[in-house]
Amino acid sequence: MTVKECYDKVGSDYDGVLKRLGSEALVKRFAVKFLNDPSFQDLTDGLAAQDGEKAFRAAHTLKGVCLNLGFTGLYKVSAELTEVLRGRETAESDALYQQVKEQYTILTDAIKELAQ
Repeated sequence: MTVKECYDKVGSDYDGVLKRLGSEALVKRFAVKFLNDPSFQDLTDGLAAQDGEKAFRAAHTLKGVCLNLGFTGLYKVSAELTEVLRGRETAESDALYQQVKEQYTILTDAIKELAQ
């Protein structure tokens, strides 16, 4: 699978990130590095502990990383979750978290396939 095919598979913005990073090799490098980003796990842990501050920071970080890497699907739902958590209250976050989790799984499965 090429990097472009990976991005296309998950509905992400390959052309935009390619313009920002300048080469397909860099796009692939940073996409694969995303697998080690702790933001999603921090979000999961923050929500499980009902720690609104930790959950908000993690959602905000995840949103930013996704925007920079052109991961459109995960960016959109993490941006929505960030706004729900902006008040540091976790009570209304469950449905959006499930959407973030779904998009995260789709994206990371595709990146793992790319990394092989």
